[in-house]
Amino acid sequence: MAGHSKWSNIKHKKEKTDTQRAKIFTKIGREIAVAVKEGGPDPALNTKLRDVIAKGKANNVPNDNLERIIKKASGEGNEDQYDEIVYEGYGPSGIAVMVETLTENRNRTAADMRHYFDKYGGNMGQNGCVAFMFTRQGVLAIEQEGVEEDKLMEDALDAGAADLLTEEDV
Repeated sequence: MAGHSKWSNIKHKKEKTDTQRAKIFTKIGREIAVAVKEGGPDPALNTKLRDVIAKGKANNVPNDNLERIIKKASGEGNEDQYDEIVYEGYGPSGIAVMVETLTENRNRTAADMRHYFDKYGGNMGQNGCVAFMFTRQGVLAIEQEGVEEDKLMEDALDAGAADLLTEEDV
C-alpha cells in the first residue's frame, strides 16, 4: 500500500517547507553579513542592517539566528567574503536589464549570469552599458493616521520626491 502512509506524507511536506525556509534564512544571512561589513554591527547606526533584520523577522527568522549571523559577520575569523556585483545587459527584444547579485564566488556568478542571459535570449554587456538609463530610487511608506496630506505633499516635493501615492491607510 505505497503512498498511503500518513507519516510519509507529513515527512515529505515538512522536508519541502524546511528547504524553503532554509533558502530564505541563507539569503537573509548573506544580506546581514554584507550590511554588517558595510556599516557595522549596530542596527541603531546601520540603517541597511536594521532593514535586513526587519526583513528577517518578517520571514520568521529566529532572533538567535539573527544575532549569531551578526556576531559572525563582525568577527575577525569570518572566512566568507560576500560581494555585491551588478551585471548589466539586454534581455529579449533589447530590454535593458540590471541584475544585483550577492556572491562569494565572482567567477561562478559571472558564468551563471552569462548562461541566464544567453538562455533567455539576451546579451550580457559591459559595466555601464545600460546603467545610464536607470536611476536609483527609494520608497517611503507612511501611515496616514495624523498626517495632513497637503503638508506631506509639499514636504515630499521640496525634498525631491518624484511622486506621492495614497492607498487605504498608507
